[in-house]
Amino acid sequence: MAWPNPFYRTTPNTRKCWGYTFELTDQHLTPQQCEPLKHSYDTFGEQVYERLNELSPPARKDLPRNTSQFSTPEQKAGGVEAKLADAESAKAPARDLYAVLKDHKDGDGMLQRFWTEVNTVPPWVDWAQIERGQDVFYRYGGACLTGLAYQSLLGGMGAARVVETLARTGGFSTKVARGRLFETTQHILQCTKSLESIQPGGDGFASTIRVRLLHAAVRKRIMGLRQKNPSYYDVDTWGVPINDLDSMATISTFSATLIWLSLPRQGIYLRKQEIIDYIALWRYIAYVIGCPTEHFETPDKARAVTEALLLYEVHPTETSRILANNIIKSLEGQPPGYASADFLIASARWLNGNDLCDELGLMRPSAYYWALMAGQCMFFVFFCYTYRSVPSWDRKKIEMLKKVFYNIIVESKYGLKGEETTFDFKYVPEYSTITAMGECEEEKASHSHVESRNRNTYIVGLAVFGVGTWVAFRVASGLVRSIW
Repeated sequence: MAWPNPFYRTTPNTRKCWGYTFELTDQHLTPQQCEPLKHSYDTFGEQVYERLNELSPPARKDLPRNTSQFSTPEQKAGGVEAKLADAESAKAPARDLYAVLKDHKDGDGMLQRFWTEVNTVPPWVDWAQIERGQDVFYRYGGACLTGLAYQSLLGGMGAARVVETLARTGGFSTKVARGRLFETTQHILQCTKSLESIQPGGDGFASTIRVRLLHAAVRKRIMGLRQKNPSYYDVDTWGVPINDLDSMATISTFSATLIWLSLPRQGIYLRKQEIIDYIALWRYIAYVIGCPTEHFETPDKARAVTEALLLYEVHPTETSRILANNIIKSLEGQPPGYASADFLIASARWLNGNDLCDELGLMRPSAYYWALMAGQCMFFVFFCYTYRSVPSWDRKKIEMLKKVFYNIIVESKYGLKGEETTFDFKYVPEYSTITAMGECEEEKASHSHVESRNRNTYIVGLAVFGVGTWVAFRVASGLVRSIW
């Protein structure tokens, strides 16, 4: 749901797309400027990945097959050797490419150059500002996680080119989509948990390098399969997998999209300095992950990137619909929220608008679930604005949510079960791996405490509004009588 401005005046440069209105300026990328970005990518990161493979080859020369959506002919044929190989692969610890890089950097010129580059802090980085940017995420924590899940991730499935890469990894089938969501959230939490974590050598810094190398692995694998079978992946139409434009879109969805779409649609507006600080945080993450950073130099540039990508890149396809619905099905009735499919879809529609969600094939929930979403926005607005108005409360809330979010996502038995992912190459593209529509096979809860909380908040909000309206009417009536 977008919040329209009744006083907005359109001009020849006004653009409207997916419930969002903006003015096209010289800062916005044009389709002609976007095109070469679809074919450029992190070549240095890919060269480093290849060298690391030489120094520390994967446990099995034959890449894992058991995580693909479909079995290969070898698996279907069965056989003792295949089963033993899969068993050995399951027992072997995940390969940590960051650790391999760290261990071998001193004896290899290329790895040393890469290590020096990522550990060199750009002159534009202000660590005090980065730390303030980290606090912004937790100051609006619940609303940020909601925006990331239902707009950045689910709404992002409308980007036709990007989903073609995602579909080929099999990582968004209903069996693993929730785990992928937790892994992505782990990375965000590590990047924001402390200043030391995002600085060179910290957990967030290391995870960002791991994600960079994982992107190189996926790109190299898909392009290798395409070389043998050109029809497998259409580079001319979709660009190189995980290209510079895709990387910019990812950084944008975690930063600018949150600031100017997700949070305002939940009734939350960041202060100017908070916006500057939060964009600065993600500009540095972009630098470490090998993404072009010049488009995130200022909030205005970051916003222009988001708007241009929304205009030119979001065109849902059948693959988009499959992946979007799989995300809903994988989260339905599952912890920590135990939300129903209707409420999950209401969340998606509230944040992305009906036009986009219709194209994604999401059903329309009843008015009851819209009311629940309104109640959730009331809840976030009340607590976010209340706590940020008192510095001591703000600090305590930020520190509390750092622990709570990490415990839920990483430590809990329904999260990552206490095992931080090292972003190893688990979801390996195969010719047979194209994610299909699925159903959640896990047991679903019949009650959601989140929905109950939102319902109660909505009722209280209506009651307060009603009482306020009645009091205002009585006061106004008294003033009128006294005048006349």
